[in-house]
Amino acid sequence: MSNEEEVLRIAKKLDKMAAKKNADNALDVLNVLKKIQISYATLKKTRIGMSVNSIRKQTKNEEVAVAAKQLIKGWKKLVGNDEPNGNKKPEPRKSDDTEPEISTTIQKEKQIERSNSTSSFEMDTSATLSLTNNPIRDKCREMLLRGLIADGHSGHSNSRCTFVAAAIEEAIFVEFKDTGTKYKNRVRSRFSNLKDAKNIGLRMNVLNGVVKPEKVAKMTAEEMASDEMKKLREAYEQENIKDHQMAVNEGTKTDMFSCGRCKGKACTYNQLQTRSSDEPMTTFVFCNDCGNRWKFC
Repeated sequence: MSNEEEVLRIAKKLDKMAAKKNADNALDVLNVLKKIQISYATLKKTRIGMSVNSIRKQTKNEEVAVAAKQLIKGWKKLVGNDEPNGNKKPEPRKSDDTEPEISTTIQKEKQIERSNSTSSFEMDTSATLSLTNNPIRDKCREMLLRGLIADGHSGHSNSRCTFVAAAIEEAIFVEFKDTGTKYKNRVRSRFSNLKDAKNIGLRMNVLNGVVKPEKVAKMTAEEMASDEMKKLREAYEQENIKDHQMAVNEGTKTDMFSCGRCKGKACTYNQLQTRSSDEPMTTFVFCNDCGNRWKFC
């Protein structure tokens, strides 16, 4: 197997790891890659740089991240150089389109670390977040952008993500006209809901334009909630409604039950089917003496 074929095989393996978000064996694969002599042509043809960079961005393993960075740093030296085979002349670069894939990878390596610095936020060489020269606002735009790309772009370009993040922040700032506590809390709540892995529907609707940035800026927690959370809240509301109805209805008087609070037996009760039809009914009991309520199946 030639070096190029081996590199291509490794690239596919790394791509599968990135797609499955499982980089358990990535360090072993990267160590094998280090031992292979890779030419400029191989870098360009196999796009191995993009595969390695995908693993670097996903992994939480420091050793894997360091190994990936070292490989990319070494390959940077090959960019723009002649092929090892001296019989071939380098092709002239007529435009940006002729830049090798590894060039993009090296540019990504220069991204700003997600720290307190807010002077710039570069997602890649083609899209930059629009900044305001206000450190707090710029940091909030970065935060919203991270929420929008929490699980990748999901088919959307960097420019689309950066535009939406800036538009949401702009709408929030226009509403509050300052960067005080209310402004910051509003941004944080948008970020939390957008990055929620269980709330991908909200993120997609925002990026697809179904929900406009101006609307996102004003949405309540209930409106932004995931479908799962909405169903849970609805279930709680239904239970509260039933409890309220039980309190209003007179029920059937009985002395069959003993109140756990006052030990009295003057009670009224109702029975409702709160679960599936094949399950026993739930009995709701009200003590007429002390007002205590309880239920059982």
